[in-house]
Amino acid sequence: MERRAFAALVVVVATTLAACSTGAPSGDPQQNYVSGDGTITEFPEGSRGEPIVFSGATDTGGELTSVDLSGSVVVVNFWYATCPPCRLEAPWLEELYQKYSSDGVEFVGVNVRDDAETSRAFAETFGVTYPSIVDRDSSVVLAFSGIASPSAVPTTLVLDRAGRPASRIVGLIDKSILDELIKTALAEPER
Repeated sequence: MERRAFAALVVVVATTLAACSTGAPSGDPQQNYVSGDGTITEFPEGSRGEPIVFSGATDTGGELTSVDLSGSVVVVNFWYATCPPCRLEAPWLEELYQKYSSDGVEFVGVNVRDDAETSRAFAETFGVTYPSIVDRDSSVVLAFSGIASPSAVPTTLVLDRAGRPASRIVGLIDKSILDELIKTALAEPER
């Protein structure tokens, strides 16, 4: 039984990370990643299930847990430094973070491939000021699997104040759409 659980874990991790892995084709033969198609999913409030519980070390050496974010709308962005759409959307995510931070909206990056030094260099280059978890062991990716599993990098989720997935964008974000998804989550009554 333990062997089957380990095998299932390996399949989930490999499938998730292969979405943006070296050698995987995209629409552009010059790129080595699979980009999401921009699919937007909104999860009805009554069917969101349990809160997603996750934790990990940030690229600055701290620890961040979902408990730290309790009561806030949270935007979670799965990314890595050499992923072209991740580089493109980084300034838009930072802009939305600045716009909503005074409303209690938290942003968290989840770097699925890089070490802490590379993650920090990316943040400095693109002016990203919100924290990123370095998830080389895929524990955060696994926390989201089966609920709102990132199937391509980048994937961006909006969690409601209870820590449940309210919406997801698979692939490059459209800043105005993510803005609306954040507003929708903020407008929901607190539970």
